[in-house]
Amino acid sequence: MQETPFCLRVGHLLPFSMSYSNTTDFTNPSTFILLGIPGLEMAHVWISIPFCTMYAIAILGNFTILFIVKREKILHEPMYYFLCMLAISDLVLSTSTLPKTLSIFWFNSREIEFSACLTQMYFIACSLVMDSGFLMAMALDRYVAICDPLRHSTTLTHPVVAKIGLAVVLRGSMLILPYPFLARQWPYCRTNIIPHSYCEHMAVVKLACADIRVSSYYSLSVSFLVMGLDVFFIAISYIQILRAIFRLPTKDARLKTFGTCGSHLCVILASYIPVLFSVLTHRFGHNVAVHFRILMANAYLLVPPMLHPIIYGVRTKQIRDRLLRLFTHKGM
Repeated sequence: MQETPFCLRVGHLLPFSMSYSNTTDFTNPSTFILLGIPGLEMAHVWISIPFCTMYAIAILGNFTILFIVKREKILHEPMYYFLCMLAISDLVLSTSTLPKTLSIFWFNSREIEFSACLTQMYFIACSLVMDSGFLMAMALDRYVAICDPLRHSTTLTHPVVAKIGLAVVLRGSMLILPYPFLARQWPYCRTNIIPHSYCEHMAVVKLACADIRVSSYYSLSVSFLVMGLDVFFIAISYIQILRAIFRLPTKDARLKTFGTCGSHLCVILASYIPVLFSVLTHRFGHNVAVHFRILMANAYLLVPPMLHPIIYGVRTKQIRDRLLRLFTHKGM
């Protein structure tokens, strides 16, 4: 009989010669094996080039945003504070996955400890929920700034901004906490091989030889209810913003006011569209090729952290001017 891949028995990796349906000789694994992108193993090195490039841009861009906002006191405003919170969340999101993914692509380092896998799972999901919360907070800031500008400075004070940021962090941390706890309690007696490049929540729990409907329904609820509510409040905010913009007396005033929201709208689209597409294809696109689903799952972790600083750097005049001034002074 053809020898199957590896499993863990009594905590050690051993080759085995039995079918996957026979689960009596398996025990819970101490490590998992990440396959990377199944079906594209021969192209891993080539795939790593755009992945590494996007990761480098995300790291450089988000640290640049943090540096400029900290350096320039004129940018110490609610919008830029929320932007810094988003940048930190993006750094955590991309750094939680890319180093391990690149180690698979470059060094064939596929093993990951069970606890490390659950930790990675937690920080990925937590960062995604926090990203959504910070985007909602930024929409709130734009709503107050445009619809009630005279009260903007008194409504969104520094303590209020800090409380909103803390609430977003606590919401993400608490809502995602059941993910690793539920995943840890399931028995993994089929295989320890994860057909993915990182420990995505459902990719891990689907390996369990138990009824995982609690994990599945809970994660689906978080995905659609939490992010759905965030999108709903963002939409309500922008409906009110657009109504206020169209009531402005001149075309130039309308364009200028809408321009202040343009970068945020671009960031919202760049953040939610890849996530929604990946979630839908992963859960319902059973006829979609596995390697395509995994590529999309990597894209929604890489593309938004890369695009956020680029969009704000290009479209936000205050950041663009200070960035140009910084490089001009260094060049003199």
